[in-house]
Amino acid sequence: MTPSGARLLIWDFDGTLAHRRGETGWSILLAEALDAEEPGHGHSPDTFRPHLRDGFPWHRPEIVHPELCEPEAWWASVRPILARAYEAAGYAPRRALELGDAARRLYVDPSVGWALFDDTFPALEQLSQDGWTHAILSNHVPELRQIVAGLGLDDVFAFVSCSAETGYEKPHAQAYASVLDLLSPQEAWMIGDNIVADVLGAEAVGIPAVLVRRPDPQAVRYADSLGGVAQFLEEPVAA
Repeated sequence: MTPSGARLLIWDFDGTLAHRRGETGWSILLAEALDAEEPGHGHSPDTFRPHLRDGFPWHRPEIVHPELCEPEAWWASVRPILARAYEAAGYAPRRALELGDAARRLYVDPSVGWALFDDTFPALEQLSQDGWTHAILSNHVPELRQIVAGLGLDDVFAFVSCSAETGYEKPHAQAYASVLDLLSPQEAWMIGDNIVADVLGAEAVGIPAVLVRRPDPQAVRYADSLGGVAQFLEEPVAA
């Protein structure tokens, strides 16, 4: 645990620090799982995308979900969503559930598909040398810690807060509090690739934020890569 009073950088995970096969998205995951289960199936991520736009906990961040804070409960809530997408592609309900389970196994395996962006380690190491402590705050699956460890980030991050463990999805105010209340930093910034969850939500509770990788006109601070984050961190921060 980081000492109280540290200078803290709170990082989003998926799309900011790491990615799956160069892209992020559950529609891509479902296509990959189908590639392994039924080669030559003829479906692309576009087949599944329209059926995955609602139903995940992060699609309703205003709703707190403490009842889903156990891994099997969380996945039980998501399993029908994955199956629905496979059913829409023509698979029978029982087979659709089996394919959804295959997608789960694929997603949580850090050795398959997951990779850090090229700029992740260099940026984290430089910012650590500059005196910053790192934490992760992510709307993610219960196995996030397993994925983080599998990517070799265990020693870099003082704390990991995952929505599947806390019941709070960014941009809910309590999601940020799950980090700040525990670590009590002297100063904190949020860095992420989602304008709503990582930037506007953080700023709404008084945390300055930097948008990365995906430009948006609403962002006051933007960097194309993680190497560009440091330039903003010397700005005066209101007490």
